[in-house]
Amino acid sequence: MRRGTVPVRGYAVTRWSRAFVDVVEGRTDIADATGTQRSGSVTESADSRRISKARRYFRDRHVHRLSIRPGQVTASVEGSQLDPFDVILSMRTVDVDTVATLLRSRAGVAEVMSVARGEQPPIVGELLGPTESADVASQCSCPDEAVRCIHVLAVAYEVAAEIDRSPLALFTVMGTDLPSLLDALGNNSDTDSDESAAQGTSGVGDESDGDGSDGDPSTEHETLSAVDFFGTHAPLPPLPRPTRSNPLTDLDGTALRAALRASGVAPGDIAEAVDELGDLYDRLVQE
Repeated sequence: MRRGTVPVRGYAVTRWSRAFVDVVEGRTDIADATGTQRSGSVTESADSRRISKARRYFRDRHVHRLSIRPGQVTASVEGSQLDPFDVILSMRTVDVDTVATLLRSRAGVAEVMSVARGEQPPIVGELLGPTESADVASQCSCPDEAVRCIHVLAVAYEVAAEIDRSPLALFTVMGTDLPSLLDALGNNSDTDSDESAAQGTSGVGDESDGDGSDGDPSTEHETLSAVDFFGTHAPLPPLPRPTRSNPLTDLDGTALRAALRASGVAPGDIAEAVDELGDLYDRLVQE
């Protein structure tokens, strides 16, 4: 009788949770476009041994009593000692009014309602989630003095799995919720309308010579050419920002697991072999 396969636990299979894990592991600091470390960030990403062991802890369900509250995550993790270690992740929470303002400036308001449908739109995720390691402070009762110990990483992977299941988990992690953001967007909309109306009223006749122009047709033409190139009064769209991808998680792993089995890897070691391939892929991408 053929033995049934045990499903492998996964995390960071969606855009938002992948970005969250990258921040906790310190990968975003290494990939800083300036080529230098940002203030307050870890000096290097968590080493591959810690990551591999933390993945095993996650896969083997060593994390217990996970609690996600606004701006803080707590859990206990079974480790090398008899008593479990206590882990706390504290977030630098977002200011919901600032997020709302940035969403409006980047034409991302329409994305917000898609979150309620379980989607993870890119602009909302970029503005809501942490962007550098300093945004996520970690504490663990274990003796390891590393910035991100195995137990902290394992808890972060559990949080990423929750974000995979529901994008609203990221809202809670970062100290807010969807209704608060919708309220802020509504308030900002009213404020912007009032300011636009006030500017339109106060501007009548202030800079005009009476014929509806500013008196300098050449200057007006230059302004329209630069600001309103298409004549639609709409801003140019931002350049595309491709998300970080990992073929080991983004693609169907059935063929990979079959190839590993055919190469002689024992069924119980396939998940670990996939993790090792993931570590190798990360090193290739970083180099």
